[in-house]
Amino acid sequence: MTVVSLFDAVAGTYDESRRRLVPCFDDFYGTAVEVAAPPLRRALTSGRTPALLDLGAGTGLLSLLLTAAVPGTHPTLLDAAPAMLAVAEGELGRRGIPHRVVVADLVDALPDGPYDAVVSALAIHHLDDADKRDLYRRIRQVLVPGGVFVNAEQVAGPTPDLDHRYDEVWLAQVVALGATEAEIAAARARMAYDRPAPVADQCRWLVEAGFVGVDCFYKAWRFAVFGGRRELD
Repeated sequence: MTVVSLFDAVAGTYDESRRRLVPCFDDFYGTAVEVAAPPLRRALTSGRTPALLDLGAGTGLLSLLLTAAVPGTHPTLLDAAPAMLAVAEGELGRRGIPHRVVVADLVDALPDGPYDAVVSALAIHHLDDADKRDLYRRIRQVLVPGGVFVNAEQVAGPTPDLDHRYDEVWLAQVVALGATEAEIAAARARMAYDRPAPVADQCRWLVEAGFVGVDCFYKAWRFAVFGGRRELD
């Protein structure tokens, strides 16, 4: 079974279980929105339609949060799982939000920009480290000057002991939130394909890719929000 088929299989229930499987849900996604929203608002102020690219968009949760925070934003959602994107399209259409969907993998060429913000949530950790670094370079190229990249991500611990502790804490928290054995087992099956990297390494890769203002804006054990912006010309 491929990781795409695993995600397609849970497309209809994915959002319902995400609050139980991401214990810091509100702070995690809320921080991503806070970091990504300012350049979208600047585009509106300048008379342009804000352009957003959501990588590994899945059911469109982050795009929906950002279009609610900055009405008038036009998102492009990219994901390799068609059933997940179908859920996103249904919700975006219901809300009357102009959008574009692209069925593609994160190692494929990115949709033509430029974009005021590029975001991703719980997706890039499926790439190996070399592909992460290549993607970060390509993301910078499709951003407008001053545009921002925000990655709300699952990260590895900086040592094996800490990584093990991250997992212990996650399991205790999701059980306390009411995650079922079936939800946890399905999450474990998807996590078998994960290749997370420590947040410090990824921030360094962003700097090497040419981003400025790189920082980790939020972190709760294995869940981190980090990113940077393309400098002004």
